[in-house]
Amino acid sequence: MKKKILIDAERLKYPKSGIANVCVSLIKGLDEKPSDFEYTFYGPKKNIPQTKKNFNIINWKFWQKKFSINTQSFSLIHTAHQLSKYFHIVKKGQKKVVTLHDLNFLHDGSSEQKVKKYTKLVQKNIGNADAIVCISEFVKEDFLKNRKLFTLKNNVKVKVIYNGLVFPVTTEFTSEHTYGFIGKKYILNIGVLFPKKNQEVLLDLISKNDRHLVLVTSSAKSAYKERFLEKIKILGLEGKVHILENINNNEKYFLLQHCESYCHPSLAEGFGIPPVEAMYFGKPVFLSKLTSLPEIGGDLAFYFDDFSVEHMQQVYAYGMQTYGSRTTEYALQLKQRAIKFGYLEMAGAYEKLYSELLN
Repeated sequence: MKKKILIDAERLKYPKSGIANVCVSLIKGLDEKPSDFEYTFYGPKKNIPQTKKNFNIINWKFWQKKFSINTQSFSLIHTAHQLSKYFHIVKKGQKKVVTLHDLNFLHDGSSEQKVKKYTKLVQKNIGNADAIVCISEFVKEDFLKNRKLFTLKNNVKVKVIYNGLVFPVTTEFTSEHTYGFIGKKYILNIGVLFPKKNQEVLLDLISKNDRHLVLVTSSAKSAYKERFLEKIKILGLEGKVHILENINNNEKYFLLQHCESYCHPSLAEGFGIPPVEAMYFGKPVFLSKLTSLPEIGGDLAFYFDDFSVEHMQQVYAYGMQTYGSRTTEYALQLKQRAIKFGYLEMAGAYEKLYSELLN
């Protein structure tokens, strides 16, 4: 009889989020490989992808935070992120895996109250875990540095499993929309407009060259977004900055196909899905040297040591010249690197971990 595993995919409530993408990748990966386990996924049924294996689904309901579901029949519970508000209690004999995406709240200037709140929530998730999976070596290193903040089981495993992506089968896409910047040289950035994403430095970059900037983001309002919009006016860049909100994957891939480059000057990342997507399309990638991003780009990305206009201009010009001198070869190498972060690789690593804990 197969052992039963419950995977918390509640973040699929927000289907365009990074964690939701990882959940979809994990479901797809487990669906496509033979398994000794019987899987059940917890999350909003409408957002859980169709599978060949017809996995069991427990449909998410808002009241389940207060009245938890019965998990007695499961041998292992996998909580997909460290701030989950579900499955904090483990039954006798059950194993638990928690995926740790980041501890950014310790480093992003959060208030003392927020730090205490999030530390307490992370503790509820990882305190009784048998394995903590970090999504990059950087996250693992950061966690081990701050391990003293948490009370853990004595024999807890701490290991790295990179996020895995489901890549499109082609890199050629069409769009239903007519964008005025198509055919022009534009820099692409994907992510919520947020201080740690640091998109405002890209305004300085394009203010000193003839590139357009295309931002794919959500429609969420924030003080940073207001500041960003104000800076566009101050620099007189209204005609060169294009903000596209809540677009679907087809549109995103279309924009990746046509961009000149992808820039991700983030101050804090646990992993970095958009740079991997850009590499899959063979696009030159410009990253900050901070946190996990050097693990993603390796020696194929170009890095900003600081965010002064002059330095970013130099790095960008050098990067585009280097890429342009051997475009076909460089693009192939970028795509090959991206494929290492695939969904099947991730699913296989998780299933191996489940087996280690249960056998």
